[in-house]
Amino acid sequence: MMTNLPLQGLKVVTIEQAVAAPFASARLADAGAEVIKIERPEGDFARGYDKAAAGQSSYFVWLNRGKISVSCDLTTDAGKATLEAHITKADVVIQNLKHNALDRLGFSVERLAETYPKLIICSISGYGDSGPMADRKAYDLLVQAESGLCSITGGPSEPSRVGVSVVDIATGAAAHAAILEALILRGITGRGASISVSMFDVIAEWLTVPLLNHESGNEPLRLGMTHPSIAPYGVFATKDGKAILISIQSDREWANLCRVFLGDEGLGVDPRFATNVARVQNREKTDGVIAARFAELDAAAATAVLLQANVALANVNDMAALARHPHLRRITVQTPNGPVSIPAPAAMVAGDTRTYGPVPALNEDTAD
Repeated sequence: MMTNLPLQGLKVVTIEQAVAAPFASARLADAGAEVIKIERPEGDFARGYDKAAAGQSSYFVWLNRGKISVSCDLTTDAGKATLEAHITKADVVIQNLKHNALDRLGFSVERLAETYPKLIICSISGYGDSGPMADRKAYDLLVQAESGLCSITGGPSEPSRVGVSVVDIATGAAAHAAILEALILRGITGRGASISVSMFDVIAEWLTVPLLNHESGNEPLRLGMTHPSIAPYGVFATKDGKAILISIQSDREWANLCRVFLGDEGLGVDPRFATNVARVQNREKTDGVIAARFAELDAAAATAVLLQANVALANVNDMAALARHPHLRRITVQTPNGPVSIPAPAAMVAGDTRTYGPVPALNEDTAD
């Protein structure tokens, strides 16, 4: 068992709410950092998103394990003094308040960097520190829409949101990585860093492929669960009504699918289907041939033959199937309302049997 976590001894002060910043700081807490979560007197508004986790917010339970909750009113002198006292001892400060909110309270990045030269400051925003939209409020779905992500998500009839808070999560992951890089650099130079991560920048970079396709004249289409650039890569229904997603990544795989699953080796060299470009151009015919074969088999038989052909496939599951999935790893976190079982963090380190701190109640640690 690993006795010393990698960030043990690190102190993080986070003025955070919702998802993006809490995602980043939760990873630091998991790795052993002491994370002081500064909350408004009424608490992080994510505490009220739902009651799915033993009567508490599923978002808050997921993203705030292992943190210390300190509630204070930063508009008062006493609240500002409390925050300053914590920052004085901190290695990292994370904040995702509205643009310039900390500046107006006297905690500008410039002042903190000058006063505490070893401090790593990470500011998360919607649209960055400058530009025409810098002062706008920004939440996950708003940025999904503004960036164009929704325009390539969903089926042909209308755009859709991604089913999880993908912008927030991606932004939190980007901030986490940037903070770790800054900690490594500080270990070399002894100097802190001022980091800015915008939600729009993060998801815009993730949209590189559809953007470049648009700019080259190949406008991305909404195709539901069909891949826009690869065929066959989509969902097919079996004789017993089950939905199976298959993915053919190369012409060699296509030839193998034709030989083993379709039972027609000639389709592997047919000019209409032999290359991915041809299959995409003839997607309706390509998918029609495969759909006809799926309709002859039940799910168990189709899966067996596809695996024999070494085809990548997946069941189109729902949350009930995820809950009983054999690959779902879980951890249990303690909360004010009792233990809650949630999916485990993905990274596993050999020899590291990690435990996770409790989810704090509002004001729980203010006196300490």
